Amino acid sequence: MNKVVLITGATSGIGLACARKFAENGDRLILTGRNESRLADIKKELAEKGTDVLTLVFDVRDREKAAASIGSLPAEWQEIDVLVNNAGLALGLEPEYEGHHDDWDTMIDTNIKGLLTMTRLIVPGMVQRNRGHIINVGSVAGDAAYAGGNVYCATKAAVKALSDGLRIDVANTVIRVTNLKPGLVETNFSNIRFHGDSERAANVYKGIQPLTGDDIADVAVYAANAPKHVQIAEVLILATHQASGSVIVRK
Repeated sequence: MNKVVLITGATSGIGLACARKFAENGDRLILTGRNESRLADIKKELAEKGTDVLTLVFDVRDREKAAASIGSLPAEWQEIDVLVNNAGLALGLEPEYEGHHDDWDTMIDTNIKGLLTMTRLIVPGMVQRNRGHIINVGSVAGDAAYAGGNVYCATKAAVKALSDGLRIDVANTVIRVTNLKPGLVETNFSNIRFHGDSERAANVYKGIQPLTGDDIADVAVYAANAPKHVQIAEVLILATHQASGSVIVRK
């Protein structure tokens, strides 16, 4: 049966890859993001291939706008089967004692509070229907801190704890919770982290073949389509020459 899949942060990177992979799976998509024109382009791309797409323009940090957007869904879109909490980012690589307050606020408000907002808006309906799946995009950074990662690592550790806690909360239902933990993925992630410094961002991926957004999307689609009695609770996905968040062998 085709699912209704809501993906946050769907305009680029892992979110966009998930949109394309779930579209290939025949699912109906609700795509959210801050860039209205980019969402329109993606909707057109997928619609031309036969995918039913609805777009919502809001920032997950804006709780009121998020609630209004979800509340505006037409009846045929309200029963969301899969929530992909993908919206997230890293900013800066300074030591913790030299970090920027604005960067901290943006990471915490997006990676933690934004995820909580979407969970609070969508999961009650899943519980009421006794079906659904939440896929949270965490990170290997949530397993252990690395140099300069401090606050970002803390937010992804929170994603793990929130995923584990939600899985406990819905254990009396058939709802499943998955935490995906990617390692080095070549997207615009590093460009955002370094505030648009493309040269510095490119150096992150030198000497190693990193993962792609498609690699992570493949796992997301697999988890969402596993047999009903199978819960893919947590998956750590690393490039072959990456052993942990801080151990990368470059050739």
